[in-house]
Amino acid sequence: MATRSFRLSVTQRILLVVAILAVALFGYWVTSRGAGATPSASSTSSAPAGPVPVGAADAQKQLGELTIAARTSMDGYSREKFPHWASQGSSCDTREVVLKRDGVDVKTDKECRATAGTWKSVYDDETWTKPTDLDIDHMVPLGQAWASGAKSWTTEKRGQFANDLTRPQLFAVTDNLNQQKSDKAPDQWKPPLVAFWCTYATDWIVVKHYYGLTVTQGEKTALTDMLRRC
Repeated sequence: MATRSFRLSVTQRILLVVAILAVALFGYWVTSRGAGATPSASSTSSAPAGPVPVGAADAQKQLGELTIAARTSMDGYSREKFPHWASQGSSCDTREVVLKRDGVDVKTDKECRATAGTWKSVYDDETWTKPTDLDIDHMVPLGQAWASGAKSWTTEKRGQFANDLTRPQLFAVTDNLNQQKSDKAPDQWKPPLVAFWCTYATDWIVVKHYYGLTVTQGEKTALTDMLRRC
């Protein structure tokens, strides 16, 4: 008996091609939709993002725009003239916001105080698990700002400077290093972690440039040397 051949009509062929294309398009839609999906709330961190460091070239340009002047007297200076740790909403103050931003798996109590977490200090690469082992350092210290222009500011502007979360001005660091640094400029003190010197210099310059603070010649030379490590 001869074998009967099976052939599709033209209409059947068209319908088959349409079906194959439909399946392929559906698969592509599902894949692309998944790739572009918005992360769920549970996978998105609620901690604020930190400032992004500027490039060395931009920092060098800003450094060249700073006024060189001798530091003025510290007469009249006190930390109270820089109202700090202002309220940032949701019962949190500036210090608590920085601890949450700079830490990992930070847990807080109902008053927003950090109770647990892990923090790595950018100044020495040391890791800490107790909030009490950390200070919130002002990149450009309050006393340093006073001696390079902030003495003439209003209290409101000094408060903005002391609580600035937009510029790279506030960092959670090892407490004793913050105390060693005190009000010193980069020609007087540098972080022990040399790998951080580039970022330290660019951050310092960005803050001073934004607030129109002056630098000494020695300070400018130290910053220029640190930028060479970028």
